[in-house]
Amino acid sequence: MAPTFSGRRTPLHGWLAADAVSLTGTKVSMVALPWFVLVTTGSPTRTGLVALAEMLPMVVLKVLGGPLIDRLGARRVTVGCDLGSTVVVGTIPLLHHTGHLTFGLFLGIVAVAGALRGPGDAAKNALIPAIAEHARVPMERVTGLGGAVERTSSMLGAAAAGLLIAAVGPANALVVDAASFLVSALLLLGSTTGLPRSRRAEVPDGEPEPYLRQLHEGWRFLRGDRVLFGIAVMVALTNLLDLAWASVLLPVWARDNGGGAPAVGLVFAVWAGASAVGALCAAAWADRLSRYRTYLVAFLLTGLPRFVLFALGVPLWVIVAFSLVGGFASGFLNPVLGAVIFERIPEPLVGRVSSLTTAMCFALMPLGGLLGGVLVAGLGLSWAMLAVGVAYFLVTMLPAVDPRWREMDRRPAPAQEPVSA
Repeated sequence: MAPTFSGRRTPLHGWLAADAVSLTGTKVSMVALPWFVLVTTGSPTRTGLVALAEMLPMVVLKVLGGPLIDRLGARRVTVGCDLGSTVVVGTIPLLHHTGHLTFGLFLGIVAVAGALRGPGDAAKNALIPAIAEHARVPMERVTGLGGAVERTSSMLGAAAAGLLIAAVGPANALVVDAASFLVSALLLLGSTTGLPRSRRAEVPDGEPEPYLRQLHEGWRFLRGDRVLFGIAVMVALTNLLDLAWASVLLPVWARDNGGGAPAVGLVFAVWAGASAVGALCAAAWADRLSRYRTYLVAFLLTGLPRFVLFALGVPLWVIVAFSLVGGFASGFLNPVLGAVIFERIPEPLVGRVSSLTTAMCFALMPLGGLLGGVLVAGLGLSWAMLAVGVAYFLVTMLPAVDPRWREMDRRPAPAQEPVSA
């Protein structure tokens, strides 16, 4: 007998709730961890080492964990990583309060946390195709709702982090992050039991395909799909440029224009809020829009104009007004690109190819701050803004001259409902 309407949507609702809880906790951690290092060591250098210790294993394990996701199943991997993260992150405040947390041990714990987060996040994303099929909703709706949850949770998590750190200190704030992983695991366990198990990658004799062969097959598929590979390269470059803007160019602009940290917070908050609204609209409408045209229009609005306005030194109210427009347009991008990515990957390869794609997207992010610093030092703020804006325009507008990117509009045929006798 076919599942009821509510039953079909249960995995979707559970996945969204788990993602909201997990992302909120992660945002708390992103603020609390560096603040914890600063207040306990007073060293910006050690703070940077902690960020590297978390980011590097996260990216590496996103790559290496893909075959395990396909072999064990995305649900098992994401629940297992969430449970492991509960224990690992929870040891930081425990060891701190008992006086056993050395800096070397702290770096090791953060590295393990990053190593768990890499495959855990990748596996959570790898559930999207099965969830969309089970719920019988367009892929854009699932990715759009996920994008709205991501941006809203990030905004709320940052605000919660500030309040928690002020109230209980950064070490105790990490307890919230540990608890969020446990709640996420329980929500996924309870809501996704109805999802069909993914098909395992096997060789003809029925044995699981060797790990290295699985990894190579995922890379070969990604490299051979011009659109998928292009999306990964494009997002990697835009993430690099966005990090240069967010970590260096925007703070320098706020300092030089007298707005200070409140101006930075205002721009981020308005942009994130408008982006969340855009993602919700994408969830409702994107399945009826041309993905190719939506991509081009959204990047035209969210890319070069932003940097030009900052370079011209316009008043803060103009920046905030544009953040509403640019943020709203940016909310359509992840739902559209996510739908394209998952629809182009065969079901047995979802784990390894989506992990490789995400790892490529993250690969250049640690260099963003360095790029921003070099540009400001060498060119000055205004010319650095323009240089990043022009690079952003060139990277994102390549699809306008490459006809193969029009394949973004190719959608799979809708599944047919079984006919009752």
